[in-house]
Amino acid sequence: MRYVAAYLLAVLGGNSSPSPSDIKEILESVGVTYDGEKADTVCNKLKGKDVNELIELGKTKMASMPAGGAAPAASGGAAASGGDAGGATEEKKEEKKQESEEESDEDMGFGLFD
Repeated sequence: MRYVAAYLLAVLGGNSSPSPSDIKEILESVGVTYDGEKADTVCNKLKGKDVNELIELGKTKMASMPAGGAAPAASGGAAASGGDAGGATEEKKEEKKQESEEESDEDMGFGLFD
């Protein structure tokens, strides 16, 4: 994703067709490691394409993706009869779920060109 972001920054800066060396310069200026193969892939995939059209196309594709999860099942029966016993286990489950979501949110489970 960082290579795409660097490419877009170069385009926004006025370079209509950034090269891998342009991407390298941008990434290294902020202390990010550079992989020439990934930069070449981004440049080759986006070569000759209008970035604004690609963004609009991406918006339509993103609109068709499901963004929400399933609603949690109601557990009213256990809470009504069990008192506070279910509350402690629910808190532990939420903590574990939150930790795993934070880990998977880093790259959203997929790379753009991987």
